[in-house]
Amino acid sequence: MNLLIIDDDKDLLKLLKLTFEKEYNVVICDSALKIRPSDLCKYDLIILDIMMEEMSGFEFLTKYRNMIDIPIILLTAKDFEKDKVEGFALGADDYVTKPFSLAEIRARIAAHIRRENREKHSKLIDYPISCDLLSKKIYFDNEKISFTNSEYEICEFLLKNKNQVFSKEKIYTEIYGYDKEGDSSTTITERIKLIRSKFEPYYINPIKTVWGVGYQWEIKKV
Repeated sequence: MNLLIIDDDKDLLKLLKLTFEKEYNVVICDSALKIRPSDLCKYDLIILDIMMEEMSGFEFLTKYRNMIDIPIILLTAKDFEKDKVEGFALGADDYVTKPFSLAEIRARIAAHIRRENREKHSKLIDYPISCDLLSKKIYFDNEKISFTNSEYEICEFLLKNKNQVFSKEKIYTEIYGYDKEGDSSTTITERIKLIRSKFEPYYINPIKTVWGVGYQWEIKKV
């Protein structure tokens, strides 16, 4: 099991790492700004401090909760009612009040991991774009972008293989199969144009044209 602990108190981070590293693989981070969104899928539980200077726990949840399908335990300086706190509206699962006993937080972690049964939405992330493979939806940050089935399938295929270049013919057969009749060159060219147009409001183009070869997933600002 992999834990991610985010807190700007470096002494506390060291203590928590020493406490839990015999039971879990523990990664610590002293600033939420240092977190790579593409790494969030590696963890089974996140312990998150609410009050951090560079990026608060609330800001972290606002920005990344859509990309995370694991329990999040907040570290807070005061007790509160869950239904009145911003963090739970943003998707936190539990909280521990500072100062806390190590036995308490150990028990909370174990309980959440033991009963964790939420539906996993396997995600591909090339931040700020994420692709939810189960619901077949694509997001820019937390905003869903509407695509047709074929447009989505093209994005998913290229994103899954973002280090490779594919010809129009290869993309066509991957999306439509070998038995589909049609002009592969024209069809894929038009679909790529439509996909790019839907990313234009976000000032990015995620599909690169490799002249004479085909297309490759590569995010560029426009």
